Amino acid sequence: MSFIKRIRDLTAANVNDLLDKAEDPVKMLNQFLRDLEQDIAEAEVAVAKQIAIEKKLKQQYEESSELANKREQQAIKALESGNEDLARKALIEKKANQEKAAEFQVQYDNASSIAEQLRTQLQGMKDEFANMKNKKAILIARVEAAKAQKKINKTVSSFGADNAAKGFARMTEKVLEIEAEAEASKELKGLNSSLEDELAALEDSGIDEELAELKARLAKKGE
Repeated sequence: MSFIKRIRDLTAANVNDLLDKAEDPVKMLNQFLRDLEQDIAEAEVAVAKQIAIEKKLKQQYEESSELANKREQQAIKALESGNEDLARKALIEKKANQEKAAEFQVQYDNASSIAEQLRTQLQGMKDEFANMKNKKAILIARVEAAKAQKKINKTVSSFGADNAAKGFARMTEKVLEIEAEAEASKELKGLNSSLEDELAALEDSGIDEELAELKARLAKKGE
């Protein structure tokens, strides 16, 4: 039966193997569960039909047995009333119903055995379905973790330790360059300040000379 094969196909080992090949493991898991759920529904119909057959055969067996017993009681009453021919007919029907009852008993036992097997298989499918549903959450979590790890690995691979080291080296050189420019600017400013001081000193020196000259002129007038 297809649903028995489905159980074999959906063992944990096979699921893990299919996950390795599947483009989308989550969709595949959901599809597996839907397929198994459909097979369970079909199996339930098959079990229900077999149980109906089992009950029908049991009913026929019981009816034949009861009728055989009834004909025996009727044969006794016929003999008691002196009607041997009627008693004989009742016994003939009793035997026929006993044979039917025996045949129905064999068929019923066989149908009952098949029904029990189907019940067991159906319960196994339901247990497997419940187990698969429980494993689904774990497997999906593993898939998501693997995807995250793959993404991180890809990012790390594209960035790389060498790239980071080279980037830091470039930035270090840039900082040193900026610091050197700042130091040069500071020294240049110092040179400009010295020049201004010297020019100012020269200007102060001319004023002193001019002041001395004026003093000398005034002195001459006073004489």
